[in-house]
Amino acid sequence: MHNKNHTRRDFIKKTGIITVGAVIATSPLAHADELAQNELFNNDNKKFSLPDLPYPYDALEPYIDKQTMEIHHSKHHAGYVNNLNKAIEQLNKKIPQQLEDILKKISSYNDAIRNNAGGHYNHSLFWKLMKPNGGGLPSGKLAEAINAKFGSFENFKKTFNDVAAKRFGSGWAWLIKNKKGLQVISTPNQDNPLMNTNTVEAKGNVVLCLDVWEHAYYLKYQNKRTDYINNWWNLINWEQAEAFFQAS
Repeated sequence: MHNKNHTRRDFIKKTGIITVGAVIATSPLAHADELAQNELFNNDNKKFSLPDLPYPYDALEPYIDKQTMEIHHSKHHAGYVNNLNKAIEQLNKKIPQQLEDILKKISSYNDAIRNNAGGHYNHSLFWKLMKPNGGGLPSGKLAEAINAKFGSFENFKKTFNDVAAKRFGSGWAWLIKNKKGLQVISTPNQDNPLMNTNTVEAKGNVVLCLDVWEHAYYLKYQNKRTDYINNWWNLINWEQAEAFFQAS
C-alpha cells in the first residue's frame, strides 16, 4: 500500500495534472494511478500545468530523436495545456476538479475542452510509459494477464501493432483493463478510453498507450509509421505499465 500511494503521489507531481473547481466523488473509471483523486495541487492557481519529462529530450535516441521529443513536449503538449486553461476560463462555469472526471463526461463539454483535455491527459501518460533503455518483456501480474488474454506476448505485440498501424489519420493505440480483462483498442485524435463518446469502442483504465499522430514520428520516420511502432517497443517502461495495471 505504501508503494502504491507513493507511485500515485509521484505521478501527480510529475504530470502537473491538478485541480479546478469543486471536489467530487472518485470515478470508477479513473486511471490506474487515479492521478489527482482526493488531493489538491496548486489550488490557488487553479490551472493545469505542463509536466516535466522524466528524462532529457535526447534520452530516447536512436528510436525517437531529440528534435521530435522537444517539439512534441514543449510545443504540442504545452499547447494542449495552455489551450485547455483558456477553454476552461471561457467556459465560465464550475467543472470537476479532476481531469479524469472531465474526460468521463466529456460529451458535456465543447470540442476545445475535449481535444485539449484529452491531449494533456494522453501525453502525460505517454511520457511516463517510456524510458531510456526500456523495452524487453513485461513481468509480474501484467505478463500473466497478457499471456492469459492473448496466448503469448508475441500475439499481444502483433495485435497492438496491427491496431496502431491501422488507426486512420491521427490517434492513439491503447492497452486497457476493464471488467472484461485486457483489451487493445484505438481512438481518433486526442480521445481516450475514459471518454463517454461513440468514438471509444471500449472504456477502461490505461495500462499502455502509443501516440500515432504524425508529429510523434514524422521528422525521423516520415510516412513509415510501422517502423516507428516497431522501434517504440524498445522504449516501453514496463515497470510503470505494471504499476498502472496493478493499481487499476
